[in-house]
Amino acid sequence: MTVVVKLGSSIVAADDGALRADVLDSVCSQVAALRAGGDEVVMVTSGAIARGMRLMGLASRPGAVDELQAASAVGQGSLFRAYEERLARHEVLAAQVLLTAFDMSERMHYLNARQTLQRLLAWHVVPVINENDTTATDEITFGDNDFLSAQVAIMLEAWRLVLLTDTAGLHTADPKREEAELIEEVSDFSELDRYEIGVRTSAFGSGGMRSKVVAAEMASASGIEVTICDGTVAGTLAAAVGGDRVGTRFVPHTDRAPSFKLWLRYATPARGRIVIDAGAAEVLTRKGSSLLPVGVVEVEGEFAAGEAVEVVSGEELIGKGLAELSSADLRRVAGMKSDEAAAMLADGAPAEAVHRDRFVLT
Repeated sequence: MTVVVKLGSSIVAADDGALRADVLDSVCSQVAALRAGGDEVVMVTSGAIARGMRLMGLASRPGAVDELQAASAVGQGSLFRAYEERLARHEVLAAQVLLTAFDMSERMHYLNARQTLQRLLAWHVVPVINENDTTATDEITFGDNDFLSAQVAIMLEAWRLVLLTDTAGLHTADPKREEAELIEEVSDFSELDRYEIGVRTSAFGSGGMRSKVVAAEMASASGIEVTICDGTVAGTLAAAVGGDRVGTRFVPHTDRAPSFKLWLRYATPARGRIVIDAGAAEVLTRKGSSLLPVGVVEVEGEFAAGEAVEVVSGEELIGKGLAELSSADLRRVAGMKSDEAAAMLADGAPAEAVHRDRFVLT
């Protein structure tokens, strides 16, 4: 079985940017023990920018994108060696894997990444994954790699995701406040609305507890058990994987959706919106049918055929799918019956807005 463990910047680096050698020693030792016990382990790590800042002698986290990318380029190799050397002490091989948001959103890249990771796991190699900050220029980021770790767990159909941070878990308020209490288990994410879940992170991170909760929601909705716990305490990773009561446990949904629909729901960004009428919304939600042009009221944004779009009715988000037609073609046939739309479009063009096999309810 596959376990994905994510180490945040607060785990990897101290406030002065120095590697937390004792923490990395402990985590890598536990990873090796899990590997010896028969689990395949994937590590998702932050900290390349923090490491680069330390090596460059920078006093504070840069604000410009090119400076962040350059700091990551300086720190990336050193960070991977820190893992490689520690795992090698336990006779465990490591492989460096760099991913971008584009790799997760484009289906072919996604499948290629999954195939490579599956091969590494079949060889009993531990992939050490980080976002490729050096080349990523999109404003969409993985939020201190929390989202990336959830997407990797979903991609590999992992059975558990462990998010290691420097606090005991999710609290009812800022853990620094006396009245804050640890939330030991979450089965309904709506319960969290009444708590103060902050975006505070370390001096070098970009996530915070809120991005971890969103990542946990993504993974648990996919049937993956998630734990947020304190990685600075020796043995917490092993305890979380072993099912002990440690940190905050997120109860997984019992049904796991097909991998394509999980990719569509969580990994690929929507390029536009299709507004539909109440009748079409009823057909999509109750009958699981395809979305036809007759039910389309409005087309928002510009997108090509095959790109992801949100489907909305009024103010309600119904689902997400891959458009069968471009935004320009769909505007031409919006409101038409299928035979009318087919006559209007070029020969061979589908007379559907979104096919049911390429649609997921959200």
